[in-house]
Amino acid sequence: MSAPSYDRQNPAFFALLAALVVMSLGPIVLMLATSLKLNVDIMDETAGLLFVPTIRNYETALCNMLWYEPAHVDYCDKSFGRALINSLIVALVSTAITLVIGCMAAYAIVRFKFMGRGTVSLTTLMMRMVPPAVLLVPVFGIWTFQYGLDGTYAGVILVYVAMNLPFVIWILQSFIVQVPVQLEEAAKMDGANPFQVFFLVVLPVIKPGLAAASIFTFRIAWNEFLLANALLDRNTRTVPVTIVNSLTEHDIDWGVIMATGTLLAIPPIIFTFVASKQIITGMTAGAVKG
Repeated sequence: MSAPSYDRQNPAFFALLAALVVMSLGPIVLMLATSLKLNVDIMDETAGLLFVPTIRNYETALCNMLWYEPAHVDYCDKSFGRALINSLIVALVSTAITLVIGCMAAYAIVRFKFMGRGTVSLTTLMMRMVPPAVLLVPVFGIWTFQYGLDGTYAGVILVYVAMNLPFVIWILQSFIVQVPVQLEEAAKMDGANPFQVFFLVVLPVIKPGLAAASIFTFRIAWNEFLLANALLDRNTRTVPVTIVNSLTEHDIDWGVIMATGTLLAIPPIIFTFVASKQIITGMTAGAVKG
């Protein structure tokens, strides 16, 4: 039985395509449009899509990071600016540590022969199947009552590294396996030590794998809410925790919330764009112009 084919001239195909586009981009466009509205326009049922855009919500959210004082801001809430810096620290540091440990562990599993190598490889992947919610109570208890790491960057960074490390090891193994052993042997014959072989020969070849792993790790650390909400305090909260905590029973500033949501999406997009260029570069590095 042949696979189903889709006639691009069929109106149903265009309807399905349009529905997918609306479902994918609709919430993003709505969030961006709401962030450019005043609260009066947001609550007005007759405003619709016709409104005068304004950046006042962004000025309110970033009031402590601007070089000027917005005239409409009576009290500058520094929580979002502080949370943005916290998110960058947590996401970048945890991504860097995860990649360093992950690529070394993946290289050891692929190249070194030791007892239980297959078991170790399978165990690392199975650890990734554990839901983060299962780790919440034990990690909170250990971090709070035994090590005193609650409310610190180190506490949540260690959790993110442990949570993302199995997948990074697993995905980098598939890239290291494809590196010819002859390259490493040639480098050793030229006098390179094991560290030089790893850092100067292997890592440049597996750049696409490192880029893919970094995108995955950064986005998980940037968007994670459950563990961050339990382990971080007022001074170390990340952006997702700050946005949720700004939703109160009596006062909800939807314009500022949508502005912070838009700002929350910008760093992962930039990071993904920069890292994806390494993937494209690695895929086309061996191409020959005909």
